[in-house]
Amino acid sequence: MGAALTRYRVIAWIVGVALILLVVIGMPLKYAFDNPVVVETVGQAHGFLYMVYLLAAFDLSRRAEWPLKRMLLVMLAGTVPFVSFYAERRVSGWLAAPRQEQTPEPVLPR
Repeated sequence: MGAALTRYRVIAWIVGVALILLVVIGMPLKYAFDNPVVVETVGQAHGFLYMVYLLAAFDLSRRAEWPLKRMLLVMLAGTVPFVSFYAERRVSGWLAAPRQEQTPEPVLPR
């Protein structure tokens, strides 16, 4: 599951940055300055990357055996600016908590 988590974390950050570029830079350029070049390029890239994000989130959710509601909420996180970063941290926390609980206590000599 470690590789699936790494894939998800990387694509979540990439999708988050692309969405912020699209909303914060591209949209004002398009509507305030009539320059749609950023929206046309970053928008298409974000659309493709979001599909990769959906695949990574689905793969991770199946491996972690999440309920459908959690999987859908994580998948939707890539559609709202800054939320993919929050979701990535939450997902990492969810998957790190069981590993910490399973760590055995060291055996101390008597």
